[in-house]
Amino acid sequence: MAVGVFDLFSIGLGPSSSHTVGPMRAAAVFAEELKASGDLDRVASLRVDLYGSLAATGHGHGTMTAILLGLEGFHPELILPEEVEERLATIAETGTLQLAGAVPLPYGVKDMVLRPLTILPRHTNGMTFTVSDAGGETLHSATFFSVGGGFIVREGEEDAALKELDESKKELPLPFRTAAELLGRCQSKGLSIGDIMFVNERASRTEEEIREGLLHIYSVMEGCVEVSLKREGLLPGGLKVRRRAPDWHERLMKETTGQDPDFRDPKYWQEWVNLIALAVNEENASGGRVVTAPTNGAAGIIPAVLYYALHFAPGMDKATQADRDDVVVKFLLTAGAIGVLYKEQASISGAEVGCQGEVGSASSMAAAGLAEVMGGTPQQVENAAEIAMEHNLGLTCDPIGGLVQIPCIERNAIAAAKAINAAKMALWGDGSHRVSLDEVIVTMRETGKDMSSKYKETAMGGLAVNVVEC
Repeated sequence: MAVGVFDLFSIGLGPSSSHTVGPMRAAAVFAEELKASGDLDRVASLRVDLYGSLAATGHGHGTMTAILLGLEGFHPELILPEEVEERLATIAETGTLQLAGAVPLPYGVKDMVLRPLTILPRHTNGMTFTVSDAGGETLHSATFFSVGGGFIVREGEEDAALKELDESKKELPLPFRTAAELLGRCQSKGLSIGDIMFVNERASRTEEEIREGLLHIYSVMEGCVEVSLKREGLLPGGLKVRRRAPDWHERLMKETTGQDPDFRDPKYWQEWVNLIALAVNEENASGGRVVTAPTNGAAGIIPAVLYYALHFAPGMDKATQADRDDVVVKFLLTAGAIGVLYKEQASISGAEVGCQGEVGSASSMAAAGLAEVMGGTPQQVENAAEIAMEHNLGLTCDPIGGLVQIPCIERNAIAAAKAINAAKMALWGDGSHRVSLDEVIVTMRETGKDMSSKYKETAMGGLAVNVVEC
């Protein structure tokens, strides 16, 4: 199917869309296929092989535990945090998982086979599931790739998936694959970028479903912040990273003492943006419920910039709730349209193109969304997206200890500020600019290909090796 806004903004669990959400989804698909085959009762043994980046940073990203949950039949968008804790505690205590929710099988994290130096041809995030009967005969086997943002592709079906994507795009009222095509649609139809995305989404959903769905997505973003602000202490994983969001929030609220609790002093706009980005990514690092936007590692950028749009953009102090809802919908649709360009022309996987594909894409999407809701023309919106990515080119993915904490959490706050600045720069121009968004996207893709693998979510270079973990 053509990539849509609800593919780019999906609800899942932290800390990583490519290393947690995707593997859980792949494992759940495998379990469902096994159940449907009628061979589930014959299963006597299970083998899980993890390759490349999944093996190299899987422990820090929660890959192995996510796979266990997926094999039990849980899907990332449906499982609740309390269910995660309950099931993982039971598996750890008994040493047994419930394959497809039905067959008890002795299996745990330590039983998985890790192959960090073996890169499968399609993508570095490869995983193979195999089940056999008591005689050792293979009953079912499948290899999947987690290609970023929670998206998965099965080995052998890559060409079919691309063909299906091309065919499904033909069914859209206003299909586009490049920014040039998108701007052409805007010009010929007299519509904004968000409007184009909305028209295409209506091919599969009603207007009410689109609106309610996007408002629900934002409510989950808000809920993520609320939960994060109630947590204190250190983040899990052993790096002893202190949660900062609760203290920062308390400090900011003291600045509004005696005023409306909903009042946000404009002079502290950047502190609020930083707070939202940090809060979301601290919750993500805790394995909490987040929205991929378009990935978990970059999940704080769009909520932070959207928070800016709702609280600090001109005229929002007099906005009604309906006005605010309109801003949320328009922002996410526009950001989604830009996300489609990155997903289809390049990559949003840190393991494939480095952090420029995650934080860079999110910053670009957020800049576009903000420029649109602040009244930008399609050309200005495209310019905002281009500026944000241009100044994230070459960004490496080198998480210390394989954890989505350093530099990931602060990097989201910095990228959110970049997005706001990019939107403002674009809005002060007339939309004309020397470098196009398409040129920047191609450059990002090529830069990612040239980038050493040690800087692409393997924890084998950069800060990951130059900073002592403990």
